[in-house]
Amino acid sequence: MNVHYNADPSIILNKKVAVIGYGSQGHAHALNLKDSGANVVVGLRDGSQSVEKARAKGLRVMSISDAAAWGNVVMILIPDQDQKRVYEAEIAQHITPGKALAFGHGFNVHYDQIQAPEGVDVFMVAPKGPGHLVRRTFEEGKGTPCLAAVAQDASGSAMALALSYAHAIGGTRAGVIETNFKDETETDLFGEQAVLCGGSQALIQAGFETLTEAGYPEELAYFEVLHELKLIVDLYYEGGLSYMNYSISDTAEYGNYSRGPRIIGPQVKQEMKRILSEIQSGQFAQEWIQECEEGQPTFQAYREATASHPVEKIGQKLRKMMAWLQKSNDTVNL
Repeated sequence: MNVHYNADPSIILNKKVAVIGYGSQGHAHALNLKDSGANVVVGLRDGSQSVEKARAKGLRVMSISDAAAWGNVVMILIPDQDQKRVYEAEIAQHITPGKALAFGHGFNVHYDQIQAPEGVDVFMVAPKGPGHLVRRTFEEGKGTPCLAAVAQDASGSAMALALSYAHAIGGTRAGVIETNFKDETETDLFGEQAVLCGGSQALIQAGFETLTEAGYPEELAYFEVLHELKLIVDLYYEGGLSYMNYSISDTAEYGNYSRGPRIIGPQVKQEMKRILSEIQSGQFAQEWIQECEEGQPTFQAYREATASHPVEKIGQKLRKMMAWLQKSNDTVNL
């Protein structure tokens, strides 16, 4: 893989960049672009609560349609399930030859929900971290690693444009890896479902239930299976598997080696393969698209079940005791 630590900043600085959306990624991209000297506006729907937030940070705000008409680089950073509808209603008519259409995630392009017209560059810059981290590391003079990909190279220089964009949001400070829309989309979905979100949440809930059903206090169970997980993940983040094992006790390390594979054994890997095949075939994408078209009944039921789980109830109580968490919670709720 090609990894880039440099790019031509003048390419994006000579463009008019419309960032559609001001959520987790949108606010970070827009502010980092602005601070890098780019000519940027934020496109938001009428009545959006984010309008005043963006203006308070010195950003120009337009309607989505006006922003798409104004920009010659249009970066779409609204939720996956909203992109097709908003694109067709407010953006598509303004994506004319010579412009560039950009994404922070490949879902809608890879699964053919959005198809750009001929004569338009289509690229992706996907930071490998949440938006508040992209913004914070940029302000610290650092950066968040990014993936960059091109789905349509009408100009012959779409990758150079993508890299220049990534440079302006801080990506080249940490490294920008060239990939493609397919690989970014499928690996991202797999990671979310099997390990980072779906896998870890299910593991936490099962561990909590096992301890509390055996009669242990909820408070102890919470600390052991949820709270301390961050400490372990931080060790993974800093130095990988070996560093985590080096940092824990010998007792914990032996228990890791001898008991961990009994929890995440061959049957789990087989299910992971099934999940990956559903992503690769488009089955998951179609399921999610249909779920959204039907008003998200199953999705909302999942949310309610998670919110009412006992580990959430005791967690709310215990986190109120943790004064150091209040500032980070304010930062996340952008």
